[in-house]
Amino acid sequence: MGWSQDWRTRRAAIQAPGRSEATGRAARLSPSRRAAAGALPSIMLWRGSQALRRFSTGRAYFKNKLKLALIGQSLFGQEVYSHLRKEGHRVVGVFTVPDKDGKADPLALAAEKDGTPVFKFPRWRVKGKTIKEVAEAYKSVGAELNVLPFCTQFIPMDVIDSPKYGSIIYHPSILPRHRGASAINWTLIMGDKKAGFSVFWADDGLDTGPILLQKSCDVEPNDTVDALYNRFLFPEGIKAMVEAVQLIADGKAPRIPQPEEGATYEGIQKKENAEISWDQSAKVLHNWIRGHDKVPGAWTEINGQMVTFYGSSLLKSSVPSGEPLEIKGATKPGLVTKNGLVLFGNDGKALMVRNLQFEDGRMIPASQYFSAGETSVLELTAEEVKVAGTIKDIWAGILSNVPVIEDSTDFFKSGASSMDVVRLVEEIRQKCGGLQLQNEDVYLATKFEDFIQKVVRKLRGEESEEELVVDYVSKEVNEMTVKMPYQCFINGQFTDADDGKTYDTINPTDGSIICKVSYASLVDVDKAVAAAKDAFENGEWGRMNARERGRLMYRLADLLEENQEELATIEALDSGAVYTLALKTHIGMSVQTFRYFAGWCDKIQGSTIPINQARPNRNLTFTKKEPLGVCAIIIPWNYPLMMLAWKSAACLAAGNTLVLKPAQVTPLTALKFAELSVKAGFPKGVINIIPGSGGIAGQRLSEHPDIRKLGFTGSTAIGKQIMKSCAVSNLKKVSLELGGKSPLIIFNDCELDKAVRMGMGAVFFNKGENCIAAGRLFVEEAIHDEFVTRVVEEIKKMKIGDPLDRSTDHGPQNHKAHLEKLLQYCEAGVKEGATLVYGGRQVQRPGFFMEPTVFTDVEDHMYLAKEESFGPIMVISKFQNGDIDGVLQRANNTEYGLASGVFTRDVNKAMYVSEKLEAGTVFVNTYNKTDVAAPFGGVKQSGFGKDLGEEALNEYLKTKTVTLEY
Repeated sequence: MGWSQDWRTRRAAIQAPGRSEATGRAARLSPSRRAAAGALPSIMLWRGSQALRRFSTGRAYFKNKLKLALIGQSLFGQEVYSHLRKEGHRVVGVFTVPDKDGKADPLALAAEKDGTPVFKFPRWRVKGKTIKEVAEAYKSVGAELNVLPFCTQFIPMDVIDSPKYGSIIYHPSILPRHRGASAINWTLIMGDKKAGFSVFWADDGLDTGPILLQKSCDVEPNDTVDALYNRFLFPEGIKAMVEAVQLIADGKAPRIPQPEEGATYEGIQKKENAEISWDQSAKVLHNWIRGHDKVPGAWTEINGQMVTFYGSSLLKSSVPSGEPLEIKGATKPGLVTKNGLVLFGNDGKALMVRNLQFEDGRMIPASQYFSAGETSVLELTAEEVKVAGTIKDIWAGILSNVPVIEDSTDFFKSGASSMDVVRLVEEIRQKCGGLQLQNEDVYLATKFEDFIQKVVRKLRGEESEEELVVDYVSKEVNEMTVKMPYQCFINGQFTDADDGKTYDTINPTDGSIICKVSYASLVDVDKAVAAAKDAFENGEWGRMNARERGRLMYRLADLLEENQEELATIEALDSGAVYTLALKTHIGMSVQTFRYFAGWCDKIQGSTIPINQARPNRNLTFTKKEPLGVCAIIIPWNYPLMMLAWKSAACLAAGNTLVLKPAQVTPLTALKFAELSVKAGFPKGVINIIPGSGGIAGQRLSEHPDIRKLGFTGSTAIGKQIMKSCAVSNLKKVSLELGGKSPLIIFNDCELDKAVRMGMGAVFFNKGENCIAAGRLFVEEAIHDEFVTRVVEEIKKMKIGDPLDRSTDHGPQNHKAHLEKLLQYCEAGVKEGATLVYGGRQVQRPGFFMEPTVFTDVEDHMYLAKEESFGPIMVISKFQNGDIDGVLQRANNTEYGLASGVFTRDVNKAMYVSEKLEAGTVFVNTYNKTDVAAPFGGVKQSGFGKDLGEEALNEYLKTKTVTLEY
């Protein structure tokens, strides 16, 4: 049950402190309760199987523990009750409301189950006087403290003051900023930057008692009442109530008088007061709408009827095209767009609402305003009639107070709450063959007849083909219009981060902002994992045969190829990759990777194993290769799309679902990939993309208990942290491709022209931002000087410039912080005595450009010899003629082992060196020649596990052994 729905009934009026108890406190009664106050109510008393629970626990357990009476109701009250009991406090009585429509309150249910005495009073007093029987029942439990976690009833002051320690109350406001029943609404309506709650000592005023403790949180731009409640007020409020009780038990609880300065007394928000006044800024309109969402609902008049708005957000991008909608009193017509209804403030800025509700209670997506009445009534097949019957039984089980479920039965008007929505969706999934509905489906079809029609349309797939809504950032660049999604991609939809946060992604060519990208929160990560888990366990993907899975992957590869120019342009903008290289490698190899693994989908096989058993041997043992489940993938910024493809293609071919976090500085091609995956036909939840930081989103992925495998490419230090988190959380499977210091040995019997050309590629390919880049070149003494001379000559021919220029050889470094790190790396080399032969400086032009750099005379103890630069810096060391074993010892004297290389015409020497080099890959007379069929991965502190090739599939599969006797 949503707290915002409960809280609205708490009080019917607000008054300033100082009024008498008889008149001031009576204001807490709702109008219906005041009307009924003339008649003496019957007293309903429920007790558990034990009248008073006796505890045999020793005195030490109850040291500084209290006997408590809990007065209130709701799920919040239930949680406070359970946590107080866990802390060792004794709840001697629970005082709550009578059952509604045959349903007990959650607090009552929990207490009855524990055998705690439960009292259900319709009211506590009549005509200003406490009901004697109620007071006696209350006093019989002998409470030392009253705890009111949430209470809709008026509680007389003689009950409030009766216990030894009095009473404490929870209030959803940083008192005295907002007092009264609609405090949380007013926090949003007034545009407060901070929200929070108070636990205060009850007095005879109205929310005016001394403060015991307060806690606060930031209000995010698109927070609603429910969002604040779920993120902070509910979980932290429970902890605070328990903390407050313990402070009282320990004799440490403060009593801080509330100041009058800054106090407000806004009235309770009712429907008639929630009409929108349009002559205001977009931000004020947004605050008004979200401050009334979901109760009582901000409304306006459209075409002669009241229409209520839900799901408001400020529009940050350009206004999309749509159909005008006249709104009474609005400064300018709204626009019905494919994303929702766009509204305008008097400042020219815009906001958008997602859902509309009409006077008859019908709710629709705002995007469907002009087509809302066009849906035809479906004739049901025999199988669909069967499903409808099952759903009718589910409704009857939830709406136990309704004698018969009819077509006109309204789910919410029959007493259902938001918790019942969750139950309905889950029961339908369990009993109707895995049919997956969303909570929103219930809100948009509240009558049984409408709900069945919606279910049937989903069963027939009529609602699954809905157009993907993408709010692009568009740029005219590279002689094309580039359209870039910028939001999180979760469960098949692009959506803002839960808390509305964004960050800037920067073009390294000139340092300009490309766009603002959603900054995923922990809530977004959890949503993405839940979507991936549901898609794997209950969705179409989990039931799909391997060949069909391969068909989708082939289709996605085709779409990547069809859009390669746009994707390469985005890579150039976001990562600084030279466009021609991006076309060939960043995008080209991504296409190849998906095609390669698409072919593996229906070729994943187990084996039959003969086992040694006593005669007669009538046993069969075989293995099955099965997907792991939900996999997390965290990729780096040097090859944003290619690294995505290397890991996700194998993951998907194996039958898993995935949650992928792109590098924070290069999220855009991953989000474009998400859009193309929908066009390819991938079911919702199979692929989820969450842009954001490694410290928040990445860390949560490594800790999440529902993730079964994590694949990571990045630094060794972060890899170690991830591996630790994966182990501590749930021992999830891990593969790590980490740092490198790849040696390249060039012997004097090499083909020198090729060695120079390949050596430069080994270092400067992709601006040196290459995980297998040659981190240190060992050049035999006889050719050392000539090699260096020829390298410098070739560097001088390289064109440094705009990566979108087809003649550019060398583009900008990926981001500013990395450029600064490379410059520091060069400074360290000079200080240690290495010879800077060329470069070492930033190019004097806008953007993050660095000169290709060459160091010689690098000795083994130097920083340059040990640490990876990950940039365009060639580190050259000389070795003595003929000293093969000596140079091998030097080359292997590193904790890294990702790649390596050797140049020689002597095949025996080449084979000997390749055997002795401690690396996952050895290139002989070539470099950077990776292929989708060749396994790729490191040893030592360069990580473990393989990308690419058949071996990569094993990273995303588990082996099950089956033995049977026949």
